[in-house]
Amino acid sequence: MNSVQGLLAASVISIQNSCFIYPACQNCFSRLILDSRRFNCLKCGCTGEAKDASYRYRLSLKIADTNDLFDITVFGSCLDPFFGVTAENLQRYIQDLNQLSGETNTESSTRALVQAVETCFIGKRFIFGV
Repeated sequence: MNSVQGLLAASVISIQNSCFIYPACQNCFSRLILDSRRFNCLKCGCTGEAKDASYRYRLSLKIADTNDLFDITVFGSCLDPFFGVTAENLQRYIQDLNQLSGETNTESSTRALVQAVETCFIGKRFIFGV
């Protein structure tokens, strides 16, 4: 699954999701189920305290080369250079920002992040390993 079969030069047409960071199982990288105090991985059964959950990037894109449109998802630390921090640190910054501003509704910080990601990616050409 991690081996690159080929390279594709394509432009980003749109961002397909607004949730770029997810709590990830350290064993299998599946999305964790979080409640206020615990996490649970439905795939491998890993459990722990919610405060110890790790986070990972997941960016779903619609891209186009000269002939075709593709839906792709880019995972993990290869996105660190674009965001400037690890997913773990970005999640921490967002939580701290929401706490400092007294935000109970995280919609405004999510909207700002989506806008920044769209500005960074849409209309830009990248080489994707597929």
